[in-house]
Amino acid sequence: MRRVLLATCLTSVAALAAGGAFASEELVKMSANPKDWVMPAGDYANTRYSKLNQINAQNVGKLQVAWTFSTGVLRGHEGGPLIVGNMMYVHTPFPNKVYALDLANDNKIVWKYEPKQDPNVIPVMCCDTVNRGVAYGDGKIFLHQADDKLVAIDAKTGQHVWTAVNGDPSKGQTGTSAPLVVKDKVLVGTSGGEFGVQCSMTAYDIKSGKQVWKAYSEGPDDQILFDANTTALGKPVGKDSSLKTWQGDQWKTGGGCTWGWVSYDPQLDMVYYGSGNPSTWNPKQRPGDNKWSMTIFARNADTGVAKWVYQMTPHDEWDYDGVNEMILSDQSINGQPRKLLTHFDRNGLAYTMDRASGELLVAEKYDPKVNWTSGVDMDKNSATYGRPKVVDQYSTDKQGEDVNTKGICPAALGTKDEQPAAYSPDTQLFYVPTNHVCMDYEPFKVSYTAGQPYVGATLSMYPPQGETHMGNFIAWDGKTGKIAWSNKEPFSVWSGALATAGGVVFYGTLEGYLKAVDAKTGKELYKFKTPSGIIGNVTTYEAGGKQYVAVLSGVGGWAGIGLAAGLTDPTAGLGAVGGYAALSNYTALGGALTVFSLPQ
Repeated sequence: MRRVLLATCLTSVAALAAGGAFASEELVKMSANPKDWVMPAGDYANTRYSKLNQINAQNVGKLQVAWTFSTGVLRGHEGGPLIVGNMMYVHTPFPNKVYALDLANDNKIVWKYEPKQDPNVIPVMCCDTVNRGVAYGDGKIFLHQADDKLVAIDAKTGQHVWTAVNGDPSKGQTGTSAPLVVKDKVLVGTSGGEFGVQCSMTAYDIKSGKQVWKAYSEGPDDQILFDANTTALGKPVGKDSSLKTWQGDQWKTGGGCTWGWVSYDPQLDMVYYGSGNPSTWNPKQRPGDNKWSMTIFARNADTGVAKWVYQMTPHDEWDYDGVNEMILSDQSINGQPRKLLTHFDRNGLAYTMDRASGELLVAEKYDPKVNWTSGVDMDKNSATYGRPKVVDQYSTDKQGEDVNTKGICPAALGTKDEQPAAYSPDTQLFYVPTNHVCMDYEPFKVSYTAGQPYVGATLSMYPPQGETHMGNFIAWDGKTGKIAWSNKEPFSVWSGALATAGGVVFYGTLEGYLKAVDAKTGKELYKFKTPSGIIGNVTTYEAGGKQYVAVLSGVGGWAGIGLAAGLTDPTAGLGAVGGYAALSNYTALGGALTVFSLPQ
């Protein structure tokens, strides 16, 4: 019976399995079919947009729960499922289970993969045991495990194919990110900025798991894969541009981790991603710009060599990781067609860049409460062109060690953390889940020991002065750098957004609501409270001629770490426990997939 099931229900997976060298070409074709959701963000451009319109602004208010699935794991559920033909692939936080569900046969579990991992990896994971999703390509499912191993699983049978060791948890390297299949390679980053890891992006051969290239965020040019043609804001970066901005060998424990999302432009053959905070969080201990932490990288997909880079927050003093997604779109600015890249950074600034050249076009605050900077120097003739203008009052470096700098906006978790925004080509607007949170930040001296926390700061978090809400869900015009509309939320919006051709945008809330709003106006059209707080990303697909909307719920992540890990000290969780203490009044732990559809 099992052989019959596999033969009949998984034929679509077998038919769609691509040859390794052409995996990305096949994935481009597959992602053009809105019935499926074959990449973590839906497409290479990270738009999180679906052409499905059976569910639309006129009927979304009639949504009902179609079915649910318990993952059997508590802690924070980030990411979302993949849908490939009749198969849905659902992942969990540690221990990183993967389920294959047959959508054509009552959502039966076809196989379950559960890796054997040392639980000692759990305390090395910074901000909950989350995982942001699996990837598909060449007939395989790719899982980035908590222990920083990349695993290939046969998509039909669930059998292990190969394992690549991406990092060493004993030194603080862990895995939380979603891999991305590009051509004949699988790309994956690493976590560990709070443990002094020298972080990197690595490409592995899709057939064998052998390393093809590895590009570090800081270090000598041969490690960060820079050449004489690599530019920053149109100018050559020069030899050993990173080493010159670190004191001594500090770059070896420099952080710059790559635990966010990866985008790919098949026409330019370029991959795009961001690097995180420099280590330690105490800026006094690492003078200089600390390049290339806090940086957007544009790299050749085959070689990993960087074409251009842009450092958004030189000498970061606030933990404003730059790992958030790069959304690719083709639009016209001032009547000129442009290949654009839009990035909503933790630092509270939204950037629009030419993704071919790295030219900076727009850099504006996407929360008016952002106060650490007065804005970015946009004068191309200025010696500080492209740098943010730091407000001395909120500089944790100028205030110094053991001084509590108060009222900094945003907090360390940023105006937006990794929760991905969506882009609709219909409205040409970006839909952004945001945090509306400020902080007090007190750096202190810390020494480096491999595998031990290397933070050096104590934080408190709270809403902006005079306000009580901690989140907004906004629509953003990336060409003008202005908010089109904004909806207040009691807590940070920590789920990924979904935009659809039906004129509806979906997102989840930390209390557990799935919400649907009008794409043009932001008017709330529907909400339903799921079993636990939502930090997962909303997904849509079609099966049997019917459109479904799916979301993982399971409170946790940085904002929900108090609930997820049972912490009560207000400064624990790097300040999040106290800031989100009231969340326990609205939701509890749980791990479930909830799937919605219109009634028959």
